[in-house]
Amino acid sequence: MFYYLLKYVVLGPLLRLLFRPRIEGLEHVPDSGAAIIAGNHLSFSDHFLMPAILKRRITFLAKAEYFTGPGVKGRLTAAFFRSAGQIPVDRSGKEAGQAAIREGLGVLAKDELLGIYPEGTRSHDGRLYKGKVGVAVMALKSGAPVVPCAMIGTFEAQPPGKKVPTLYPVTIRFGEPLEFSRYLGMENEKAVLRAITDEIMYAILKLSEQEYVDRYAAVAKAEQAEAKAKSGRTDRPGKFRRTRQD
Repeated sequence: MFYYLLKYVVLGPLLRLLFRPRIEGLEHVPDSGAAIIAGNHLSFSDHFLMPAILKRRITFLAKAEYFTGPGVKGRLTAAFFRSAGQIPVDRSGKEAGQAAIREGLGVLAKDELLGIYPEGTRSHDGRLYKGKVGVAVMALKSGAPVVPCAMIGTFEAQPPGKKVPTLYPVTIRFGEPLEFSRYLGMENEKAVLRAITDEIMYAILKLSEQEYVDRYAAVAKAEQAEAKAKSGRTDRPGKFRRTRQD
């Protein structure tokens, strides 16, 4: 109930009014049955703009941090995401990927739409990064088609770290569904999972026209943060000890 209240009464109309998103290829999203919407991830706004324009309900796998924040703000954020039907996924530890897959397959088993960002995290610089193979596992195990999606302009409207989005032209572009029945029963083959994931990422790339980086976004982020920290230490003025001169 809260999901549809947000979509049709509160958040959806507001987002449409402010951003006036241009929608392309919406006919590629199936009217019924299970399907995976796999998109690039540029902004916190992505979570709200896509559901606002889709006719069907979509459930996203959301990072667990949205549900575990401290204080009143944290509890309100968690309540918001839970009420909107989003599923928390712990991205740390060896079992994180398997937990996400189990949750995603549960959504697809109910013939619903599952939203997933194969990059695993938001792009910190607007480029498209290497996809993780969880989307391929879910596609093979569920038999659901994968609809590639590109969010264009949301990075400029609300880049990481910016709390309030600015008005910027946004386009949401859907591509033709991809199906992988030719790989049925091969969900344990690493080379197959990599090939499927790369095919999905290439379809997203064609829609978004981003620059592609053949590395995981999380690794690139960590390296950037480490380099920034080292630079800060290097640039910090040294401490000089005054010595007594005889």
